[in-house]
Amino acid sequence: MPWLKFTLRTDNEHADTVTEALEAAGAQAVTLIDAEDQPLFEPGPGETPMWAELEATGLFEADIDTQTLRQQLATQIPESILATQRLEPLEDKDWSRVWMDDYKPMRFGQRVWIVPSWCKAPEPDAVNILLDPGLAFGTGTHPTTALCMAWLDAQDMQDKTVLDYGCGSGILGVAAAKLGAKSVIAIDID
Repeated sequence: MPWLKFTLRTDNEHADTVTEALEAAGAQAVTLIDAEDQPLFEPGPGETPMWAELEATGLFEADIDTQTLRQQLATQIPESILATQRLEPLEDKDWSRVWMDDYKPMRFGQRVWIVPSWCKAPEPDAVNILLDPGLAFGTGTHPTTALCMAWLDAQDMQDKTVLDYGCGSGILGVAAAKLGAKSVIAIDID
């Protein structure tokens, strides 16, 4: 089923109003993203950080009457925000699989590769970790994981005991074991 993306540029003061209006108009999902590459820092207790300028995108079924949609939104959203609207068709895809097209083998340091199970290892004699990556932690794409993986590659792991605390998928522990660690303890609560 094809979809229609209806995007509005707004500010954090109106973000809730815009989100609620899009949902009330029948959006199947609403996404808020940064509109100007603004950093968000660690919030204090009880704070919910939000960008000053953002884009709110409602995902609608493609056959929605856009004129009626605009009229409905105009009753709840300021005209200055409604004037920023963008409509964009979105082809339906198997979203649970489409990301795989862009996921390629990744090298960490000099020896370690994370290789998706559907790809051929670029260097068969390297330390290859074959993986069915998901969309979450443990694939090597997170900067902290990548930094730790490169650090492990630079170390002599022979006869070492490694603790991977908060291991997620356990990928760092697997890398340490494949690099020669005699013992790996991987702990997580999720």
